Amino acid sequence: MASDQSRMLEIAKNERLWPRPPLWITAFGVAMAALLLAYPFVFTSTHAHHLMILILLYALMAQSWNVMAGLSGQISLGHAMFFGIGAYSSTVLFVKFGISPWIGLLVGASLSAMAAVAIGVPTLRLRGHYFAIATLLIATSVQIVFQRWEWVGAASGLYIPIDRSSPWLSLQFHRSKIPYYYLALGAATLAFLVVWKIRRSRFGFRLQAVRDEPDAAASLGIAVARHKVLAFMISAAMMSVAGTFYAQYVLVLDPERLFAADVSIIVLLMTVLGGAGTLWGPALGAAILIPLSEYTRIWFSGTGRTVDLIIYGILITAVCIWRPNGILSLIEERVRRRGGQRT
Repeated sequence: MASDQSRMLEIAKNERLWPRPPLWITAFGVAMAALLLAYPFVFTSTHAHHLMILILLYALMAQSWNVMAGLSGQISLGHAMFFGIGAYSSTVLFVKFGISPWIGLLVGASLSAMAAVAIGVPTLRLRGHYFAIATLLIATSVQIVFQRWEWVGAASGLYIPIDRSSPWLSLQFHRSKIPYYYLALGAATLAFLVVWKIRRSRFGFRLQAVRDEPDAAASLGIAVARHKVLAFMISAAMMSVAGTFYAQYVLVLDPERLFAADVSIIVLLMTVLGGAGTLWGPALGAAILIPLSEYTRIWFSGTGRTVDLIIYGILITAVCIWRPNGILSLIEERVRRRGGQRT
């Protein structure tokens, strides 16, 4: 009996916690990485560059929301406030004091993390839709504050002055969108690496335990509130980085747009569509919804006559009915089936 138990223990120790993906998935990943690196030189039009920059930017934003909702289970409807804080932090420092947006990016991420602590400590004790409502109300209040704050432009917003002397220092590239593309690609890659590392760490496992069974996690000694606040801080900092990049990309800040609930909702939709709690779900959702939004605007002119929103609703309804775990679950299911057939 003892020998059987020791043998089973050895088998359990030697079993891979994260099984190796099939060869075809590895090959597909390498091909996609090569395509992303070569994309600006394969598709040379300005619109193709702009479209991919938006996809990468929103993939970063969706991944930040995924840390909060997908890993820790807290639905936030106010993530736009961190997007706006990141945009305003770098812009105010550059416009008012001449400080590089690179420094502003770090300041914005720090301010967003501190704001997440200030908001999260009292509100993360709420569960379900109560927390979602609280974040939505707080984000709306922050938007009103910025719309009435004269020092940062109030409702008129801020315009970033054009600086051609040092493009990389001022994060302004006026001759080509290719530098913006690689900056967005680098930021999105870093965000995905962070989430990849979190999901395989003790902290990540504890977050998932808090998400699935918070009472059971607390009974096992996991500090539920602390882990939720830490996830909120990481999520807010990532969203702030996206805000800084967006500000330097468009060079115009509009508080009504930056802090709008639409930003939080579209990021939520991307994550849910692709697969919340997964690594690649946010990227898949962004790759579907951003081209859909852009091309409906082209085909139907203006804002797309809300056709994009109608299609969003149909897609999300279909996914919730047939694939509540997101579109990515289709691929994962097929991989498991193939693995089971081989074994």
